[in-house]
Amino acid sequence: MTALRANAALQRLGEALQQAGYRHTTVTPASHARVNARPGNHMATDLRGVFGWSRPFRPDVLPGYIFALMQEAGIAVTCEEGWRCLLRASTLNGNLYFHSAWPTDDNAAVFFGPDTYRYAAALSQYFSTQNLALQRQQVRRAADIGCGSGAGAIELALRLPQTEVVAVDINDAALQLTRVNAEVAGVSIKARNSDLLAQVEGNFDLIVANPPYMVDRAERAYRHGGGALGADLSLAIIDAAIERLDPGGTLLLYTGSAVVDGVDFFLRSVSQRLQGNCSWNYRELDPDVFGEELEAGTYAVADRIAAVFLCAKMPGGERRHHCR
Repeated sequence: MTALRANAALQRLGEALQQAGYRHTTVTPASHARVNARPGNHMATDLRGVFGWSRPFRPDVLPGYIFALMQEAGIAVTCEEGWRCLLRASTLNGNLYFHSAWPTDDNAAVFFGPDTYRYAAALSQYFSTQNLALQRQQVRRAADIGCGSGAGAIELALRLPQTEVVAVDINDAALQLTRVNAEVAGVSIKARNSDLLAQVEGNFDLIVANPPYMVDRAERAYRHGGGALGADLSLAIIDAAIERLDPGGTLLLYTGSAVVDGVDFFLRSVSQRLQGNCSWNYRELDPDVFGEELEAGTYAVADRIAAVFLCAKMPGGERRHHCR
């Protein structure tokens, strides 16, 4: 089976799930495990059990055309209890996103979870406080760095239909699902394999990102932020944005920050990079995420891990040339 045929089948599957009224909100891995461990939850009995909770299933719990599309897409595999789906499907703002099945142990796993919902909400709040007509006029080219399932890029394309949106990631599996998810959402984006923006030409009016920000012992790409407290990738995105944003351009960064003895070290690094380069604001969206990480290891010295949102706007001036 060709990748093109598999992707087309996956797109049709996404559209079929939407037509069937499928809805699912993805929770943290710990909550997912707790829910699946409850009596009666071992085997899937409906669409959400198969596509949302990643439970083994028997084909007779699904409509025949759904199972056929799963097989055509190459995402239905046999297991000891029957069958499993290699992907999950989550919904956000009425749109469906395919991403990696639970548990996400593989280094090339494609992330979607509670951070994605917070990220989308932060973008939505930003746009709701701006003049959208002005945004549509000014944002000619936008990038989503580390696009994962494509949620950020697709949210931009839905809000800014005249904007060229480029979704970049180093994970080809993420880029494949980003393309499929964009087709299901009915938007046009360009998905490119790139380490930050190194392999993408030109400058941007808007850059958004929701990078991994934890220190992951296995250094899984979808989760590991690098550095002593997980902030290195987020700081590298800020550096890249400073270099590649056009005058008047904006960076919107959703990430996490470990607070140690009351000090937000990520904020300190942000201030050192941005002070004098642009106008910016920084706020906590959630003061306490991934609390279980505080028990031992890297974060045993931390008070908490906060979800934060940075908005940085470059000074105005003459626009630079856009490479298409």
